[in-house]
Amino acid sequence: MCGHQYTGDGKGYGVIVNTTPSASNFNADVIVVGAGLAGLVATYEAVRSGLKVLVVDQENRNNLGGQAFWSLGGLFYVNSPEQRMMGVKDSEELAWRDWENTAQYDDAENDYWPRRWGREYVRFAAQEKRDYLKGLGLNVIPTVGWAERGSGDASGHGNSVPRFHLTWGTGPEVVRVFREPIEEFEKEGKVSFLFRHQVDELITEDDANGPRVVGVRGTVLANAPEERGVASNRDKAGEFELRAAAVAVTSGGIGGNLDLVRRTWPEDRWGPAPKDMVQGVPAHVDGRMIEISKKAGARLTNTDRMWHYPEGMQNWDSIWPTHGIRIIPGPSSMWFDAEGKRLPNTIIPGGDNLKGLAHVGRTGHGYSWFVLNKSIVDKEFIFSGSEQNPDLTIKKVKNLLSKVGPGTHPAIRNFMDHGEDWVIADTLGELVDGMNRLVGPDAPQIDVADLRRQIEDRDSQIDNKFSKDYQVNYIRTARGYLGDKIVRCQAPHKLLDESRGPLIAVRLRILTRKTLGGIETDLDGRCLQSDGSPLPGLYAAGEVAGFGGGGMHGKNALEGTFLGGCIHSGKRVGEHLKKYVDTVK
Repeated sequence: MCGHQYTGDGKGYGVIVNTTPSASNFNADVIVVGAGLAGLVATYEAVRSGLKVLVVDQENRNNLGGQAFWSLGGLFYVNSPEQRMMGVKDSEELAWRDWENTAQYDDAENDYWPRRWGREYVRFAAQEKRDYLKGLGLNVIPTVGWAERGSGDASGHGNSVPRFHLTWGTGPEVVRVFREPIEEFEKEGKVSFLFRHQVDELITEDDANGPRVVGVRGTVLANAPEERGVASNRDKAGEFELRAAAVAVTSGGIGGNLDLVRRTWPEDRWGPAPKDMVQGVPAHVDGRMIEISKKAGARLTNTDRMWHYPEGMQNWDSIWPTHGIRIIPGPSSMWFDAEGKRLPNTIIPGGDNLKGLAHVGRTGHGYSWFVLNKSIVDKEFIFSGSEQNPDLTIKKVKNLLSKVGPGTHPAIRNFMDHGEDWVIADTLGELVDGMNRLVGPDAPQIDVADLRRQIEDRDSQIDNKFSKDYQVNYIRTARGYLGDKIVRCQAPHKLLDESRGPLIAVRLRILTRKTLGGIETDLDGRCLQSDGSPLPGLYAAGEVAGFGGGGMHGKNALEGTFLGGCIHSGKRVGEHLKKYVDTVK
């Protein structure tokens, strides 16, 4: 292989690597494919157990930590001190009840391992996760958020209580607590990185017990100096082959590959895939390793299960192509479809994400509208993304106070001033004119009289402390939780009250995000073959494995469980690798 050399230990293990000083003589026990959060956690735990780890990634070092860096840093904790301080009564039993009711697992083989992973994750969230992360230096803010509030049915989807713990420092802090010790391991010669190495094949060899995975082959990509998240070239600069006792695939999902998202889109549940979607993840989240693992013998399951948001919008200051930002809404905005018809009252903003997605998808238009006013946007809107929340990301208390104080947050003001999906007006007639101009004459045109009637119907339910409107009643209920009353839920008022204006409409597009199915794994993260037996030498963690088992969330998901899913599955893989490596070396 041109420009490469081999180092081995006499047993067929070692690496064939580029002759770079950092890796030319690195004799790895394990190859980790993907330097995102799950890969960092697996690497951290594997090195702690005494293994040497080589991490390969198709992007440059600027992208260390992957999509987790861009996240808001939400973590699902159960019965935490923060919950108790806010007056929330939670338990592992209640969390598992919510999880099962949300997951709606099939009583079939495809959900055998996902159900077991789901149960283990809830145990982890209740008994281990907070102490584990706090021991690494990660803290959360004291106000606990109530994400995925539910479908209005105690036996249905949703969190019965607030469980969304926001990392003090957002996504970059989640990455930091693993990145820093790994960089120390790198200095000590226990970890090495090969960036701009794109894996194209998992190497398998047959022995008396059948096939086993012994390494990877792929393409050395041309240098790419771009900043984090910016799409990079795929120009070929060479080839490589790497070998080790085990390979752990931690390469993420498919959310940055819109063609693959559309091919796996469940039309029977969500209607046709929209032609115009925005991406909630960078372009390198391409899902390549899912199919590559399948070709090596790993079984895939639940690949039609995904997690996308109906409240996306085009970023006014994009980093990657079709860069989308999600609105994380409070419950007060009125939600209308493309034709101006109010969504069913039980589909409230922030309530049941996939139920809203399915409803919008089945309209055939692929977008919907929030209609609200400045009073609501100031109190209730938060945007996904660490870069959208610098007051939380930089960990300055005085900056955080600006988020809970009066006025419009700078991130929101930027979208009000520059966002292509935003319409702002003093009167409803002007607002509707702007909405219709935005979508153009070939799209459904909203009738101002019909929209006014629906808003006035809702406003008629405000005068009393009780009403027949589900959403108005829910707003009052939500404000019974202190966290919502302080930072997330505006007091009930009439939407057309001029003192609360101006009026605002936001066109909501489908925003791609997470893969809920993938490579099937057992509780040690070992990839399974078609007969259900482990494929020796191959592990998977994070989104590529549906966060464990090929779909631990089931058919739906509870917010705050995605970063935690990467941490939990990466930790389990990292802890088990030593046991396997010792049996083969």
